Amino acid sequence: MVILGVDPGYAIVGWGAVSYEHGRYQPLCFGAITTPAHTPFNARLLQIYRDTKLILDKVKPQALAIEKLYFTNNKTTAVQVCEARGVILLAAEEAGVEVFEYTPLQVKSAVTGYGQAEKPQVMEMTRRLLKLKETPRPDDTADALAIAICHAQSGGTAVKRRLIQTDL
Repeated sequence: MVILGVDPGYAIVGWGAVSYEHGRYQPLCFGAITTPAHTPFNARLLQIYRDTKLILDKVKPQALAIEKLYFTNNKTTAVQVCEARGVILLAAEEAGVEVFEYTPLQVKSAVTGYGQAEKPQVMEMTRRLLKLKETPRPDDTADALAIAICHAQSGGTAVKRRLIQTDL
């Protein structure tokens, strides 16, 4: 199964594609969509949308895993990140890719086994699980790969989904 993990933002959108087969991960490609700081916000959204479509066309994932947003401080930033997240979800829907959402706690737990893990721990475990020589940069890219790993660990395979459905 090919999973595209996305860490949403409007300045930087981290993304990473992972193949997960027989309990093994293989990184396929990863990077970040960046938008220049002084670009009008609507133009940033358009760039994020178009670049996401290109990535989806290139990767052809069976699933898109994205971080659920949780903000406590800056509401202006929260709204803008939600709008960026919206164009990412729109691109996935147009491409016919099923979307799965995970909280930061779920991602940390899936990658490190501990929901209160610090960011460096998550990044290091992501690097190790994917057998990468270096931690991907920027951090948003490593976060996106961790989100993809979380999906693989949290019922992302067809077999696990069937088991979950039969337990209901």
